[in-house]
Amino acid sequence: MSLDVSQQLLEQAQQGEIDDAEFVECIRTSLPYAWELISGLVADLEVAGGEFADNNTPPPDEQARGQLLRVLASDAMRGSIERYFGVKLAFQNCHRVAVFPSKLADGPTYRRFITAREQILNQSPHLRDC
Repeated sequence: MSLDVSQQLLEQAQQGEIDDAEFVECIRTSLPYAWELISGLVADLEVAGGEFADNNTPPPDEQARGQLLRVLASDAMRGSIERYFGVKLAFQNCHRVAVFPSKLADGPTYRRFITAREQILNQSPHLRDC
């Protein structure tokens, strides 16, 4: 199971749409490693500026890796987080998350980051089975 959904949130979803704030809170509490990593990158981007901020450190364990994969593989979770922080997320391998300001999401740096070439260049033997 990807998320720890409260009975109240489940009932709301059964009756209609839920808002991003409630969904984001569910993500934050259910996937703390992924949330901390992404929110930390957003903070780094806000402080340092630049075109993007990224993480090159593998998760500490398989549980953390699973959280990161779940949050980035879900269109709903990824989209809600992007809207919440006003960023565009990009992902390589099993851990390299990057955040780009939304205004640069169609820029050359983002487009280059998501290419097959960059994915290949980001490979290493110790990440083969991540």
